[in-house]
Amino acid sequence: MADQHQGKPRKLRTSVKGPLMFSAFWAVVAFFAVVIFASGGSARAPRFDLAFTAAGIAFIVTLVIAAMLSMSYKENAEHLGKGSGVNLSSAKNPSHGFGGTGTKDVPESDGGPDGPADR
Repeated sequence: MADQHQGKPRKLRTSVKGPLMFSAFWAVVAFFAVVIFASGGSARAPRFDLAFTAAGIAFIVTLVIAAMLSMSYKENAEHLGKGSGVNLSSAKNPSHGFGGTGTKDVPESDGGPDGPADR
């Protein structure tokens, strides 16, 4: 609740409106899906009892999931974005083994026991 300031509207992530809209959308989708598919064809009456039950279940389940996810949300610490970690750059660095701008003295080999390498 640290993001709240008196007199200012809440962000969508910290307000109640976001999870309610999300849950209401999936409840409407579940309602229409059950009305269409549970009737078993156009010769039978639509099953509104099953549709309202499915919409209620979808609303409650998605609201609980959205609430749990919003409670577990936490901003990253400020120092994590400052570049103090390892391998944050994709630049070629000789110390990483990518053969950057530095030169290494590689001793020339005679090719091993078989003689010179360039036959």
